[in-house]
Amino acid sequence: EVQLVESGGGLVQPGGSLRLSCAASGFTFSSYAMTWVRQAPGNRPEWVSSINTDGSSTSYADSVKGRFTISRDNAKNTLYLQMSSLKSEDTAVYYCAKAPSRLEITIVDDMDYWGKGTLVTVSS
Repeated sequence: EVQLVESGGGLVQPGGSLRLSCAASGFTFSSYAMTWVRQAPGNRPEWVSSINTDGSSTSYADSVKGRFTISRDNAKNTLYLQMSSLKSEDTAVYYCAKAPSRLEITIVDDMDYWGKGTLVTVSS
């Protein structure tokens, strides 16, 4: 059974940093591209970032480029999202999602498995 469990969310002040983690199990983690998606209250899910199987290729939404860094540790079956210079508009539930193949994808509806999410609140 595929399981994706996010952690690391919380309350942070504007300008602060957080690192999210996603522990993966039930599939060969190193064989699939992975993605972070977020959903703010009242909004549709928004693609944030993707990474290929070995971490050599990454992509970011314009809204987070230069502030967020996606990475993965295939030995630990874990996906990360380092977030810095956080803004109030980054407040959302952040989900880790698995791509259906080794190819990086950015279409939210094409992800085949999602975690339950971790809440990030940016507020003073």
